[in-house]
Amino acid sequence: MTFVSILYGLLFWAATLVLVVGVGRKIYFYATLPVPLKIPTTPAPVTQSGVVWRMFREVVFFQSLFRANKYTWLFAFMFHMALWLVLLRHTRYFMEIGPFLSFIQPFGKYASFVMLIGLAGLLGRRLLVDRVRYISAPSDFLMLALLIAIGLSGMMMTFVSHTDITMVKGFFRGLMTFDFHPLPASPILLVHLLLVAILMFIFPISKLMHAPGVFLSPTRNQVDNPREKRHISAWALELEQQNKTYLDELKQDEVKHG
Repeated sequence: MTFVSILYGLLFWAATLVLVVGVGRKIYFYATLPVPLKIPTTPAPVTQSGVVWRMFREVVFFQSLFRANKYTWLFAFMFHMALWLVLLRHTRYFMEIGPFLSFIQPFGKYASFVMLIGLAGLLGRRLLVDRVRYISAPSDFLMLALLIAIGLSGMMMTFVSHTDITMVKGFFRGLMTFDFHPLPASPILLVHLLLVAILMFIFPISKLMHAPGVFLSPTRNQVDNPREKRHISAWALELEQQNKTYLDELKQDEVKHG
């Protein structure tokens, strides 16, 4: 067992812990944040089933982005759909793949090209569009650069300098059972894994949290029925109950003392 294998094993254990705990805390924060008003973006659905259909269109087809800017939608859609294929292809490192995952392996392999084209388009938008560049923070550019570097290093292992896939599988499956296995001494692989670990560390504090956050956005997940049903946040309902209890106690005191 090499020092590098042990180092990367500890690194990915720490990165996974940070990712799971960090994302879990953020989701809990989003879910418990008070929403005192009905603020769905109109035109909004007036039924719960309509909200589900709206969320499906947003998550799968990026409907609002399509309406706002067709070029941005195209690059974002290319990146996200290709990313799903690439991630599904990577499941072979953690589990035995069935017929479906075996079928999509070639598609995930070449989806990396589409993913990089999408990322390049999104980066070009931030660099070339004045109003977008004006509101872009350095972290926006660094995040895109990190994703591009991860994609490029992964493609190099696939199309330029191949690595021992069997050893990589053994390494990650060993980590899942707290058992160290040797990692191939491939510089490109080590760079790729280091970049992925960095992404896992910063994911919970980055704008990439829009991935789970979209499901908890009140502008998207609320039913537009303020006239039919009064909207009261949980904290407001609790406060109202406390006030009612206090008033009842005052009335009882008044009756008791005449």
